[in-house]
Amino acid sequence: MAYERTDAVTLGGNPVTLIGPELRVGDKAPDFAVLTNDRRKAQLTDYENKTCIITTVPSLDTGVCDLQTKLLNEEASNMGEDVAVLTISVDLPFAQARWCKESNVDAITILSDHVDLSFGTAYGTYMKEHRLECRAVFVINQEGIIEYVEYVSEVTDHPDYESALQVVKKLINKAGTAK
Repeated sequence: MAYERTDAVTLGGNPVTLIGPELRVGDKAPDFAVLTNDRRKAQLTDYENKTCIITTVPSLDTGVCDLQTKLLNEEASNMGEDVAVLTISVDLPFAQARWCKESNVDAITILSDHVDLSFGTAYGTYMKEHRLECRAVFVINQEGIIEYVEYVSEVTDHPDYESALQVVKKLINKAGTAK
């Protein structure tokens, strides 16, 4: 049985059970298998040697998730090719593709974890009672180590965008001076 956490987050003020480990800064980022909007397999190793921002959202068709993803799309357009911005939900790939088209989101990658919740169970974001991802943000450096983690305590709230983006900027600057 997968590891269960019952005191990590709430949804609408109600506690939910998260399946999977609570990842921390310094942990090796686990690999996962999700689907692209055209139903091809994608995994973390597809983004090797890039700084990755990975956010999870319950559904792109809700207000906070919609706003969060659009904001990250704007930010991503200024980050350069050494940064990959991924948003993962359990929405079907067809719904994600529709949402991206309607929302003009094209600077980030939207991925679906609907098949077997590989990401959710590896990163501890799967909400058992709802079969959705909780809201979370992970920043992973080019070596595959987690540099920032936020499991948003109330899933209907926004994450701390500025803190995550500051970590990304430091990693970009560090990588730029190393070249």
